[in-house]
Amino acid sequence: MAINLVKGQTIDLRKNDAGGGAEFDLATVTIGLGWDIRQQKSGFLGKLLGSKQEDFDLDAVAFLLDANGKVANLGDKLIGGDVIFYNSPKHPSGNAWSTGDNRTGAGDGDDEQLIFKLNSLDARFDKIVFVVSIYQGKQKNQHFGLIENAFIRAIDTRGKEIARFNLSGDASFNGMCSMVFAEVYRKDGSWKFRALGTPHPADSFVEILKQYVNV
Repeated sequence: MAINLVKGQTIDLRKNDAGGGAEFDLATVTIGLGWDIRQQKSGFLGKLLGSKQEDFDLDAVAFLLDANGKVANLGDKLIGGDVIFYNSPKHPSGNAWSTGDNRTGAGDGDDEQLIFKLNSLDARFDKIVFVVSIYQGKQKNQHFGLIENAFIRAIDTRGKEIARFNLSGDASFNGMCSMVFAEVYRKDGSWKFRALGTPHPADSFVEILKQYVNV
């Protein structure tokens, strides 16, 4: 049974700490991220002029970190390195990839997925950080205060949901165009999942990436 996490909670992905002796297969783990856009009420002029809410374009990104907590390979202008994102959707090792860029967030279920062969991932990778950023959020005045029903979840090789962290925006997220949702890291021969939910004002993941690179 999947565990619904709260901010700051950490679980063991293999056993998820739910008890019952069940173990999850981490050969291929899917990290699914989803969100809905809170519909804004149109004022009189908006209705009169037929103004339409502009689509939000949220992007899921993963940073693969070494034992020092840094991205060791930035690739060629972030292409082909240890950052998985829309312009570099597959890691050179073949053990991590994105299923594609969803530019509207429409529909139920995961809006974007990042997939990892955790059992095959090179030992030099110690942690994976998951970030979602609103493309051109500042320019469009779009932020996580306008997002609802956001979540990140982990699913094992057999399609069993291991854990889920729900995070809906409120006024405290106004002006925050990125969210560090969670991290997965090695511990005692297994992988741990920690729910973070840390907002950031930048609308580009590159601004967040700066704290994970050597300068």
